[in-house]
Formats: sequence, C-alpha cells, structure tokens
Amino acid sequence: MWTAALTFYVVMAGWFVFAAAMVAAFRRSGSRRPAQARDRSSIVGLILQAVSYSAVWTLRRDWRAPLLGQRVVPQALLAVAAIALVIGSIWMVVWAVRTLGRQWSLGARVIDGHELVTSGPYALVRHPIYSGMLGMLVATGIAVSYWWWVPIGIVLYLVGTRVRTRAEEGLLRAEFGAAYEAYAARVPAIVPFL
Repeated sequence: MWTAALTFYVVMAGWFVFAAAMVAAFRRSGSRRPAQARDRSSIVGLILQAVSYSAVWTLRRDWRAPLLGQRVVPQALLAVAAIALVIGSIWMVVWAVRTLGRQWSLGARVIDGHELVTSGPYALVRHPIYSGMLGMLVATGIAVSYWWWVPIGIVLYLVGTRVRTRAEEGLLRAEFGAAYEAYAARVPAIVPFL
C-alpha cells in the first residue's frame, strides 16, 4: 500500500534530519564547558529511552505492510499523523536546541552563567526536545513496528523521560528556586496544552 511506503520514507528521511540536527547541536553546544552542577542519574533515563526506541525498531513488520490492516482510510490517517509527527518533532527539537544555544547538553547539568530559558518552545513545554523525541518514537512505530510495540515503546520512553526530567528539574530548582517553580506551575512538561 502506497501510504505505508510514503510513511516509511518520510520517517527515515526525518531520522537523518533529526540526527544531523543533534550532531550539529552537540558541536555548537558548551558540552565541553565544565559543569557547575551535574546529575548523572539522567544517564539511566537516557538508557531507558534508548530501550524504548529498540522496542519499535527491533521487532518490526515489513515496512510495506500497513500497521492496521488493509483499510485505506485508517492507513491514510496514520500516514498523515506519522508525517505530521516527524515534521513537528524535528521542528520542535531544532527550535529548542537553537533556543538553548550553548546551554544544551546530553546529560543533566548546569553551567556557569546558566540562564532559565522560558521562551520559544520552552513557553509551550518545559522539555521540548523530549516532546520531539516522543513524536519521533510514535512516528517510527507507525512506520515500521507492529502496533502492540508502539504503546510498549511509549511507556518505556515515558519512564526514561521521567528519570531524566527529574534530574534536570532538580538541578534547575536548585539553581533558580522560585522562578523555576513558577515556570513549572504554568508550563506542562512534555505535551503542549496538557
């Protein structure tokens, strides 16, 4: 079915763009700058997030086969959803990384001169990069996985993300106190408007 093939190719192209954006972000970041504070427990969350991606990538169906049977309308809707998720996810991640600038890092840390960023995508969600990664996970599940692996991958991803956000938010609360508390009270963590 053409919708399965289109979804597959768009999602795979999206992964190349996503990877290129992350490599560019790492090169531009201040990752090599010494951290004022660091929480290494975020690495456990990163590992769980990686396992979630493994759940949807490893046990996959033939990419030409539709996710939910042969009906045209559900497949077309899933294709549109997956393509929209890829585009929106990449846009969110690139916007977030650019907004953070040299403060972006793979692990949870605070650097000298760290600023509390609440503009751009950070006005929509506190963790827009994780929002984008969740969108890429779901889109990948739609494109290549069996339907039952998608919710398993989402649960694993959310557990890993929770570990990472707790580490990051702990550092930000310690650094910015009431300002971060006020920000966290008005802006959702991962899903906009939720």
